[in-house]
Amino acid sequence: MPVKSIKLNNGVLMPEIGLGTWKADETGVLAETVKKAIAMGYRHIDCAKVYNNQREIGKALRQVDVPRNELFIVSKIFQNKHRPELVPGAVDDILEELGLEQLDLLLMHWPYAIKPEQESADFTADELEDVPIMDTWRAMEELVDQGKVRSIGVSNFNQRILEKMVPQCRICPATNQIEVHPYNPEHELVKYCQSQNIAVTAYCPLGGGKISVMNDDFIKRISDAHSCTPAQVALSWLLARGIIVIPKSNNEVRLKQNLHTVELTSDEIRMIGAIKSRERKVDPSRDIEELTWVFHADKAQCPLI
Repeated sequence: MPVKSIKLNNGVLMPEIGLGTWKADETGVLAETVKKAIAMGYRHIDCAKVYNNQREIGKALRQVDVPRNELFIVSKIFQNKHRPELVPGAVDDILEELGLEQLDLLLMHWPYAIKPEQESADFTADELEDVPIMDTWRAMEELVDQGKVRSIGVSNFNQRILEKMVPQCRICPATNQIEVHPYNPEHELVKYCQSQNIAVTAYCPLGGGKISVMNDDFIKRISDAHSCTPAQVALSWLLARGIIVIPKSNNEVRLKQNLHTVELTSDEIRMIGAIKSRERKVDPSRDIEELTWVFHADKAQCPLI
């Protein structure tokens, strides 16, 4: 059964289930995973420059027998390319790595910048740099005009940033990719984005790492009731909220399972959303205090907009 799509605010259709590729950098393994996923029906592949695996993904894309216009390829600008004069070259590099002429969706990966010479995700506060978000965004808008990207959006943006940013945009962000799962439901941010016609994509939709969403007793009871996996419950809950999901797996069985969601009852949807446990997998403030504002806007001043 084909994956359903969500219509973005620019009219572009985006498949609501995609393949995540963060931390999927095993040479050879990822290319095979991408090919298997596309053969199963995946059409949305989520990438990023900083994942250091786009050449592997590009290799797979060249080997599949699916027309380019049926695929939806997402990538993200790394924080060292936020200066507006660096944005076009950053996207050219992404396109070259993927072997594409156009991206379906380009995201600003984070709402902060680091110095251009810092090419690693392992950086310190001394390497942060003040680049107004709107300077980067306007450079991204020009890429839409030039046809290099079909849609543009953001990632890891909180509501306060978006409230200041959106009124200044010539092209409104099509999506905001954020960490969302039953232990980090982001009720208010999701509600705000959807009220602005900004689609939400959930990364880490199953939690992952030390986050125990898949072992949650309540989610396991629902999965037993529907004869499915806890992962399918978590994904179905997100999809029921109108959220796009990008689960990652190299396992063929789980890849198939993640495409086949279940219809949860309204009570199940409500009760999953009321789970009290709270855990976040990704938070840059754990390493750099100066980035507390990214996910804790109430505790620190937001950056230049």
